[in-house]
Amino acid sequence: MRTRAFLLAATLTTGLLTALPVTTASAAPARFSDDFNGDGYRDLVTAAPSATVGGKARAGAVVVNYGSKSGISAARHTVITQNTTGIPGTAETNDEFGASLASGDLNRDGYADLVVGTPDENDGTGTAVVVWGGKNGLSGGWTLPGPASSAHDEYALTLAVGDFTGDGRADLAVGSLGKDVWVFRGGFTKASGAASRFVLRTELQAGVISGAQGLAAADVNGDHVDDLVISGTDERTYDDGQLVYTGSTGDTPLTLQTFLPSGAWRTAAVGDLNGDGYDDVVAATAPGSVSANDGGSVRAYLGSADGIRTTPQATITQNSPGVPGTDEKEDWFGHSLSVGDVNGDGYADVAVGAIYEAIGPDWQTGAVTVLRGSATGLTGTGAQSFSQDTAGVPGSAEDNDFFGSAVRLSDLNGDGKADLSIGAHGENDSDGAVWSLRGSASGIRTTGAVSFGPAATGVPATGYPHLGRLMGQ
Repeated sequence: MRTRAFLLAATLTTGLLTALPVTTASAAPARFSDDFNGDGYRDLVTAAPSATVGGKARAGAVVVNYGSKSGISAARHTVITQNTTGIPGTAETNDEFGASLASGDLNRDGYADLVVGTPDENDGTGTAVVVWGGKNGLSGGWTLPGPASSAHDEYALTLAVGDFTGDGRADLAVGSLGKDVWVFRGGFTKASGAASRFVLRTELQAGVISGAQGLAAADVNGDHVDDLVISGTDERTYDDGQLVYTGSTGDTPLTLQTFLPSGAWRTAAVGDLNGDGYDDVVAATAPGSVSANDGGSVRAYLGSADGIRTTPQATITQNSPGVPGTDEKEDWFGHSLSVGDVNGDGYADVAVGAIYEAIGPDWQTGAVTVLRGSATGLTGTGAQSFSQDTAGVPGSAEDNDFFGSAVRLSDLNGDGKADLSIGAHGENDSDGAVWSLRGSASGIRTTGAVSFGPAATGVPATGYPHLGRLMGQ
């Protein structure tokens, strides 16, 4: 699967930036969109958007766990808040810093940069901050200016990084509850931010998408220019789904290709499921979309030289052949999604969170299913399922854990196989927690699984931090 910047795809004390060993990076763009210290390993970004910072409830914090040959650990991390030295802004009550995340090498210095959205900043006007990567990790920041319009409530509700203009430089797309998406052109500098910006109107024939509730960057037509997938609601029909815009090097950087009326909530992920060189779109459908009592499903739309195909290649529920478990009402199978190749076979796989899944007598415990990619696309064959009752997974299933509130498939130890990271924002009375399970030739394995909560990263358990509610994609 080609390397590109993906949606980082979502929602303390003064915030200490932990010093990291010095590494060497060239002036070329970062190899990975989430390698913030240039050491050649992907890093994991997890939000605790309800964390207390400087006595301010729900001010929000972001935890970055740095990858290594042995994967991630609780000890090797950075915590970033609006009270962290060099980060613009000030932690305030109900800001929820970290409610959206994205990353990519915006200034082409060889280190990935982190973009953190705070859509509830300034009484819901919203803002976003770029935190710059470097050889010692993340430090310093730049504020993204938003449009001066009341129509853009919750600016930075969603974020995505990709080269939408085909000039070889990473652009940043910013969504809100408004009817447009702002795109900041590549050419970022630490001194002045983006080179310029343009607005993308989310028009759909006679109607419009109501709010950019999800953003993802992908190359669905194989032209090496990133395309933009916007999740939202068609105001004419109230259908949820995805607008797919194709990127271009021409005068019109992004052009609407199609709308996928997937019945989705706000969840979509992208990657090459069938190994044909075109990115595919995986979208979640809300419970009740397939049948009156279904608990949710996921649909795969394949990319091609002509763009995204509008007929689903597969629709998978927990009743599909090969998928563990049972399709039950209100499971919310598909609440969270991530795409990555867990076994190194060249086909991207899909992690699917079902946050309301019951485990035995425990209610709203949550579970995560890994569906396999194949030469024909997404399949239930060979699927795996994980909960806190799975052998080797730390902890135990309890009411209201919401295991699977966030999922991330990414290779954190550099072995060529994506590892599965899982958030459970309700763990331990809403402290939240994070798990990391290793990828292998046979799929995800629980041997050597890592788990940690807020205390291990310096995020205080005051109030309800909700660590693991979101992860960067």
